[in-house]
Amino acid sequence: MPTTSYKEIIGLRYNLAPSQLTILDIPNKNIKLAKDLLDRKLKFSDNGNEIGSINYISRSSHFFIRAKALQPDYFLPILDSETAMPIRPQVFTNFDLKEGDLIISKDSNIGEIVILDKDYPNYTISGALYKLPITKNKFYIFAFIKHNHFRKQLDLLVPKGSTIRHAKSLFLDCKIPFPNQKNAVNVIKYVELLTQAIINKEKVIRRKNKMIFDFIEKELLENQKEGDFKFVEPTFREIEQVKRLDTGMYNLQYKKTKHNITNYKYGFSKLEALGYKITRGQNLQISNIGRSIYSDIPKSNFYKLILSKNFTEWMTVTKEGYLGNAKKLKTIQNGDIIFSCRGDLGRTIIFCGDIENTITNIDNVHIVNKQASLSSKIFIGCFLNYLRKIGFLSLISITGSGADSFTKYHFDLLDFPNFSEAKQKEISSLYHNPTEYAENLNSDNFLEQDTKWNEKTGIIELDKSMKQMKEHLDTVLDKIVNDETILIDFCL
Repeated sequence: MPTTSYKEIIGLRYNLAPSQLTILDIPNKNIKLAKDLLDRKLKFSDNGNEIGSINYISRSSHFFIRAKALQPDYFLPILDSETAMPIRPQVFTNFDLKEGDLIISKDSNIGEIVILDKDYPNYTISGALYKLPITKNKFYIFAFIKHNHFRKQLDLLVPKGSTIRHAKSLFLDCKIPFPNQKNAVNVIKYVELLTQAIINKEKVIRRKNKMIFDFIEKELLENQKEGDFKFVEPTFREIEQVKRLDTGMYNLQYKKTKHNITNYKYGFSKLEALGYKITRGQNLQISNIGRSIYSDIPKSNFYKLILSKNFTEWMTVTKEGYLGNAKKLKTIQNGDIIFSCRGDLGRTIIFCGDIENTITNIDNVHIVNKQASLSSKIFIGCFLNYLRKIGFLSLISITGSGADSFTKYHFDLLDFPNFSEAKQKEISSLYHNPTEYAENLNSDNFLEQDTKWNEKTGIIELDKSMKQMKEHLDTVLDKIVNDETILIDFCL
């Protein structure tokens, strides 16, 4: 059993806090400190700069990556209007960010790490972030830093008690175990291949989601009736019809988008006219269904619970919870479109294939049509996501509670272009396209065959495969930590 020496207490400046003296012991003794795996010592210039919010501007050719761009559910950075801020070019510091660079956070979401999916020449990093100089076994080290074992170590090293915790460079003192078995080199390669495969899938999910967005935009703009759009200031009659002043329905962006849809040469329709019905998700309040038991792990006879906070930009779900309740609750059916009406307004998931005993809450709605084809339902879901991305939904939402929200009334304001069945199927195949996975895989052909499969299949299938690989990778890393034998097998 590990003990703390007098020398260690001296090293901590006579700190006797239990959290500072706790040791995370592991069976595998073949370990290296993170700092010993760097190509060189970490330098001051590897740390980002703070530029101050005064240098944020509305538009720019240069951007500032904040720590919140690094999230636990993603191997790649999330770069959006909240995480990559446009800044004055005069305060830009060039970190020469390249594809494959590892970026780690030392503040707030300490120890969180991502790998860059491409070059980012016009992006700089905040003072909360380090760019790690690692080339040898980069994907193996990245996988372990992302693993829970690394987080537990860092949590013990970083002082507690403050509102915002700062790791400084303490993550360099965390230990990374290496396999001990005879084919250790092959096991390291196995971990790296799995990690690369996960990264590749995350890239393709994002790319195919953008392809859907671009497809919709191109089809709309290239098939307009004759006549140019002209913006007209709101009239009293228009305000009287809308019956609202707290709305963006009078501005240029709203009217231009509305025109592009209603001016589509093949026409447009309302959801109701297309046969869709909208109903609220399950009310989970005690006053409605009585007491429930919540769990983070699957349990027999529990409902699988999906919440909008776990809906992604790419129309997938990061994780599910589980809820035990004696009553028969409203479940999601195959083909249902689940739309977030509060908070992250407009995030949308279409449930394709077998789904059992799955529910959502009252913050979301079910958009249901039992007669429509699955490809038509996927198109409707994808178009809703398109409207969210361009900010259209936010313009007509209610914002009085501090966050955008939607009601059934707002759906009556939406128009959907009458894309042909063939166009809808093209969009649908990017989102849902079950494809047979290759067999007889080994370390020499796995990545190539997996990459080919990624190109053929849909976002939903990619997401499912990625989650399975992440789960398997975690199992492999757990075995390395516990000094257990790893069987190299690509039949996941």
